[in-house]
Amino acid sequence: MKYFFYVAASVFIASCNNGDTPDGPPPVNPESPKTISYSVINTYPHDTSSFTEGLLIYKGELYESTGEKGKSKLIKVDLKTGKPLKSIDLDTNYFGEGIAIVNDTIYQLTYQEKVGFMYSLKDFKKLGEFSFASPEGWGMTTDGKEIIASDGTSNLYYYQPGTFRLLRKQPITESGSLSYNLNELEYIDGYIYANQWQQPYILKIDPATGVVVGKIDINDTWNRIKSKNTGHGSDIVPNGIAYDSAAKKIYITGKNWPELFEIQLSK
Repeated sequence: MKYFFYVAASVFIASCNNGDTPDGPPPVNPESPKTISYSVINTYPHDTSSFTEGLLIYKGELYESTGEKGKSKLIKVDLKTGKPLKSIDLDTNYFGEGIAIVNDTIYQLTYQEKVGFMYSLKDFKKLGEFSFASPEGWGMTTDGKEIIASDGTSNLYYYQPGTFRLLRKQPITESGSLSYNLNELEYIDGYIYANQWQQPYILKIDPATGVVVGKIDINDTWNRIKSKNTGHGSDIVPNGIAYDSAAKKIYITGKNWPELFEIQLSK
């Protein structure tokens, strides 16, 4: 996914050309988001063949969705070793994207194929397919009641679990302007956290307003990965945020990264 770089203007223009204009004017908030620092608590191995598109922890277990046609998978991962405990390959026609789990059902997006899949958590048995409203599938998370998805623009899409019926679309703003390149998502303690594709930032979004209220710069961690010469070139961008709500632990990784990090955010 995403082998070319969007700038903010081009994303917005392309969005408008596709008839994908935000629902109403974006909220006005000229204040800059708060800078949030972080520290690395633990480092774990991560499979460098995994082109990470979705990452989450559910009931203490780590799940990952990977992309690229012919390589896309849904995986249950052993956190400590990075090894797969269970996996299923997507058909070679599909490019896997974000995942969310609601009521023991796994939802998985695809990139440009306009279809998503539902699986049983227990055995990864395919339960059905669904379509979605956005032009493309990128990241996905849930607040426990609704499924929230991104498509690489400034919009977030809210869906009803089960039917995947679109409930609403929300424009996201930063410092009074539309944000851009929203990618992998995670819901943490009432806020949505989003990787910003091709950027070293994780954005903290207030879902009530759509405003970016905090910003985490993970450039140091990204540079650490770049220094390891993984052989995957410029594709090794940050992408992947997982939150263990029971243990109150946050994990981050990226596409083809050799490591997954447990981090702690500043207050």
